[in-house]
Formats: sequence, structure tokens, C-alpha cells
Amino acid sequence: MLSILHRFESLRQTRGVSMLIPLAELKVGQRLIVLPGETIPSDGHVIEGTASVDLSAMTGETTPVQVSANHRSTAVGGTTCLDGRLRVEVTAVGDDTRLAEMIALVDSAQMAKARAQRVADRIAAIFVPCVIALAVSTVVGWSLTGASWEHAVSAAVAVLVIACPCALGLAMPMALVIATGRGAQLGIFLKGHSALELSGTIDVVVFDKTGTLTNGRPQVSGVYTVDNNSTELILGWAATLEQHTSHPIATAIAAAAGPQSLPAPVEVVTDVGSGVRGVIDGLRVQVGSPTWIARTAAVPAALDAQRADVERSGGTAVYVAVDDAVRGLIDIRDSAKPSARQAVDELHRMGLRTLLVTGDNAGAAQRVAAQVGIDDVTAGVLPAEKVAIIDDARRSGACVAMVGDGINDGPALASADLGIAIGGGTDVAIGAADIVLVRDDLTTVALALHLASATRRTMRTNLAWAFGYNIAALPLAAAGLLNPLIAGAAMALSSFFVVSNSLRLQNFARVDH
Repeated sequence: MLSILHRFESLRQTRGVSMLIPLAELKVGQRLIVLPGETIPSDGHVIEGTASVDLSAMTGETTPVQVSANHRSTAVGGTTCLDGRLRVEVTAVGDDTRLAEMIALVDSAQMAKARAQRVADRIAAIFVPCVIALAVSTVVGWSLTGASWEHAVSAAVAVLVIACPCALGLAMPMALVIATGRGAQLGIFLKGHSALELSGTIDVVVFDKTGTLTNGRPQVSGVYTVDNNSTELILGWAATLEQHTSHPIATAIAAAAGPQSLPAPVEVVTDVGSGVRGVIDGLRVQVGSPTWIARTAAVPAALDAQRADVERSGGTAVYVAVDDAVRGLIDIRDSAKPSARQAVDELHRMGLRTLLVTGDNAGAAQRVAAQVGIDDVTAGVLPAEKVAIIDDARRSGACVAMVGDGINDGPALASADLGIAIGGGTDVAIGAADIVLVRDDLTTVALALHLASATRRTMRTNLAWAFGYNIAALPLAAAGLLNPLIAGAAMALSSFFVVSNSLRLQNFARVDH
């Protein structure tokens, strides 16, 4: 039985009554009380209170983050509440928590064999029989020259002792295990050693916009209507449908609309990357991109002109159509993440090409691209078109990495040579990616690629030493120039070099300019 206990308030208990239970008995839907200095035991939503939380266990970020019920903050299991009292409703327990998922990724990465390691294993499999054959040949050779039996056996033993398949076997896995562990400390989680290998061959990095390059917390900056509809009604229709999606734009509309009194929608259908439609109180309502809605709904000239103005100024226009006629337009604005410009500049210094590919309009995409320093922009694309863009780049010979966070990024993340998901993104994006960046800091994209380069250099050094040592040492041993005791010490030093060289990766901390 687990000895760690946490205070929680159960939904089934009378209000104000609390009790202590073992962590293993915690269930989804229960409400925890987290006091200052306590570790948050599981993932959940903050429903009461405000506190600073230490996220270093998950993200490696040393600066505490403020969480509160007012901002509908998410509580992450394994992090520490530094001050304040939080009431948290549990949304995931055990193996379903983000911390457990990240640990599982590290475990699977460290258990998986890289392609280069498989090559080293095949070489080691051939190497051992060759060493045995060389030892036998050494005995026979010295015997034929008339040397004493003791000298012949001593030379053969030196051959067997100094041969170091251990160095060959450790050259790759030691570097990879240390690198994946260090990556986890920096908030970079690898879904296998192949992700680490591919990270060093990237030529092009493709970015999504909303939630990836931008903060993912857009706000409604304006609502425009026709037919004397009120802005509250337009927002109400939109929010009632958008509650069925997880896109940041949906969150912005819901926040602007506030509490709704409209009936619950029925026949709700989400078209990923385009919008959502359903029936509200007998009315057929659509909310989504202008291109998608204009296919089936009439657009008044005034709203079409307003859409053009919004997009030229860098906003995102969302149409609201009712019964096949557009009734309103919502102007959504988002800003670039502070780390985006630094991340893109670092990728350019590395000689990589960057692209911005988004389903948003060209005006909003160009505004964000100008802010972060990306010149190549493709806007207004659907998820399938993102995949086509990546496939075209791969067919041209480029090795492509895709960075995204949303459901609509899932196919592109899976089709790219290397998929990189922002840890705060959707489960679909995280599931499709090869690398998960837990920290909401885009500079970790370049950091992951630099870690891969450092790891490859370490592996090459290890292999060069392992091969060079054996090539130089075995002839000396066969020639009878090495005492078996000296040979044993040399063999141990060879393995020590490989291990200590790999351990240097634990000091990897930043990108050097």
C-alpha cells in the first residue's frame, strides 16, 4: 500500500467535509485540496484558489507559474504548489497523467535500439568469433616459430583479454541513454532513438501558427453583424457550437460570450481545420473559416468587405452563418510567443529553412511571419494540404520536421520525417509526434536539434575509439608485446573512456553561439 497520502474533497461528500486517502485510490472527478509546499498528485483543473506552481519536474523551467480558477488553469501532477491553497478537480490519474506519459516516452526511448546501434551489434557479433580465431592462430603461430608453450599461451591470453567488444557494445547505447535522460530534464521527450537520429538530418522546419508560433490564447477584438442581429446573439450562437471543439479560437469565442442561455445544440459536426456546424433551437448554424462557410452560405457584401479589412490588418475572420446566410463576423487576434523570434533566428543560424503553414488567412499568417522572421508562408490550407506540402518537400530531397500542437496538425506531424509537438497541445498532436516539447518555449526546438548533434558527435567519438583501440591493440597482443595484466588494464580503460565520454552529455545545457 502506498504510504503517501493526499488531502482531497470528494464530490460525493457533504460540502466542507474532507478526508485523507492513499494516492492509489484517487479517482477522476474527485476534488483535491493542495496546500502550500505539497506536490499536486494528479492532473486536473483548478476550480478554486490561486497559487504559484513549480513546473520544473515537468518542463525544466525554473520560474514558477501562476495558476488560478479565474484563468481556468490546468494543474499538472508531479508539480509543486509553492504558495496559496488550490482546489483541483481530477481529470486523469495513474498512467493517464501527463507525467506518467512523459516517463513512458523516456522508458520506450531508452529501451529502443537505434539503427546505428543495430549495426554496432552486428559488428560485435562478428568481432567475437574473429578474436577467438586470432587467439588460436596466435598459439599456433608462436608454436611453429619454436617459442615456448608458456609464451604462446601468454600471447593468446593477451589477445583475448585486450579485445574489447564491450567498448563497441557500449559506444552507442550509453550515448543514447544519457541523451534521452538529459533531454527529459530539459523538457524534450523522445519517442525512440530514431527521433534522436533524425533530428540531426533536418533541412526544413515547418511551423503551424495558432498555438505553436502564437500564444494560442487569441481574443475577440470585434463582432460585426447584419440584419439587426445583436453582437451577443452572434457570439452566443458561435460559443454554443464552439464548446464542442478544443481549438484556441473556440476558447476565445466562449470567453467573450460568457454564460449562455441558448439551448444545447444537436447534430453537431466538426470539420477539422475548417469549422463546426449544428442545429440550435431549430436553426442550422455554422461557425468557421470564411472559405469553408462561403461554399454553402450567402455572404453579404458588407461582411465580405469587413472580412477583407480584418485579414489585411492581421486578424482572423470567423463567419457565423444561420440557415445558409452569413449573419455575423468575429474578429480574432493572437500574438506571437516571445520565444518564437529567437527560435526561428537560431534555426536560421543552423542553416535550416523555415516555413509557416497554416489554415488561417494570409493577412494573419503574414503578420505573424513578419514578427518571427519567417519568409516562406502558405496560408488557408486544410490538414490534407499541409501533408501535401510536407510530402512535396520530402520528394525534393529535404528532410522535414513539423512543429505543431492541434488536432489538425496530427496528419502533418505523422507524415513529416520528424514530428515535434508542443506539450500543451492536443492528445492527437502529441500521439502523432516523434518528439514532445513539454516547455511552452520554442527555443527548445533548436535545443533538441543541438542535443541530437552533440549525441551524434559523442557516438562517433565512441565508435572511433572502440575500433581504433582494437585495431591497434590486437596486433600488439598477438606479437607478444603486451603482458596479459597490462592488456586487462587497457581493456578496462577502453570501456571507461566510452562511458565517461558519454556522461559528458549530462552537462549539455544550452545552445552555444
